[in-house]
Amino acid sequence: MSMLKGANVPVSAPGVRVELGWRSAPGTPDVDASALLLKAGKVRSDADFVFYNQAAHASGAVRYDGKGTGPGTVTDTLSVDLARVEADIERIVVAASADGGNFGQVPGLYVRVLDAATGAEIARYDSQDATVETAFVLGELYRRQGAWKFRSVGQGYSSGLEGLATDFGISVDEPQQAAAPMTPAPPAPVAAPAPPSYTPPVPAAPPAAPAPTPVRLSKVTLTKEAPTVSLSKQGGNSGEMRVNLSWQVRKQFKGWGAKLGRAVAMHGDLDLDLCALYELTDGRKGVVQALGNAFGALHQPPFIHLDGDDRTGGSANGENLSINLDHKNQLRRVVIFVTIYEGARSFADLDATVTLQPQNGAAIDFSLGECTVPSTVCALALITNTGSDLLVQREARFLVPERGVSPQRTIDYAYGWGMNWTPGRK
Repeated sequence: MSMLKGANVPVSAPGVRVELGWRSAPGTPDVDASALLLKAGKVRSDADFVFYNQAAHASGAVRYDGKGTGPGTVTDTLSVDLARVEADIERIVVAASADGGNFGQVPGLYVRVLDAATGAEIARYDSQDATVETAFVLGELYRRQGAWKFRSVGQGYSSGLEGLATDFGISVDEPQQAAAPMTPAPPAPVAAPAPPSYTPPVPAAPPAAPAPTPVRLSKVTLTKEAPTVSLSKQGGNSGEMRVNLSWQVRKQFKGWGAKLGRAVAMHGDLDLDLCALYELTDGRKGVVQALGNAFGALHQPPFIHLDGDDRTGGSANGENLSINLDHKNQLRRVVIFVTIYEGARSFADLDATVTLQPQNGAAIDFSLGECTVPSTVCALALITNTGSDLLVQREARFLVPERGVSPQRTIDYAYGWGMNWTPGRK
């Protein structure tokens, strides 16, 4: 049952998942979840703002998990470990921002608080009165007499994520404008030289502490025309980078011979598997995938870990893997790809979005576009270590395996990995 605005409920679970959701529809703006950890109504520093460009709080208490899709819905999720929230934090504000429109154009907007361990719903608030707002505080987790509660808020801002952030004490990195040229002043009359005099030396002032770097709210979207981005230039070449693949079925056909001959033939639940081919600087090569339980490892080679395998294809958070960029010097190249395990004969008529979320730096996202061939494997992105930088390149390359050739071997051939493959199963 949905809460009324201003109502509150106790939260006894030690960890929760906070899910923002809305109905997908043409023309709906992109919506992003964020969290602000507050003391006396303000953040202590910019590090207390968790969002798509700053995906994890230093305490480990709050993490931005990213987007997912379901039947007719889109979600954006935060994880909160209440047991790890620092003692001086009084409130955790759950907010949302709309990119490319306002919340009056976002149908069915809601926030849910779920028990992280069991998935049981603890609280839900459905927004009913949004109009021209471009940012929204939907609710907040707060302490009361040593226990946690959740309150529904429903307060909007017309100044977007920047206005919301600055209202809570965040310093935002604003685009710099060139100053207007100045008219040179007329030369001053030349004075006669003064007699030399002694000036006692002034002790040097201690160096000033560096000013904190303002938070950047911009995203990076890769396209066919601009397919590559430098992680170093985005400040995102350290920490953990999460890779998310989310998808949605545009249409469902019962068999072959559909419009334009698209080989879709959906049957049952759609199960896509996110995978990665890796090559380390010492020459070792391998694959991270659910098939064969090759889930990888984050803190030892290959420094890539697949979160799990959604065998129903209906996970709200899509498929996710993580790359430990603190060991980037041991990674030579990585190809991130996706295969169809079951539920469809091709990627045709699937809408899929890839998001790479560095722990530091701007989020990188792109869509795959339309598949017009009977493809069961798609190369998503290529990450290359140039020696001085990590480059992310949008691939969006739909491949058609030859008869009897697996999707994994097809990717291997296309990118020259040269591995030996044997049959595997989940």
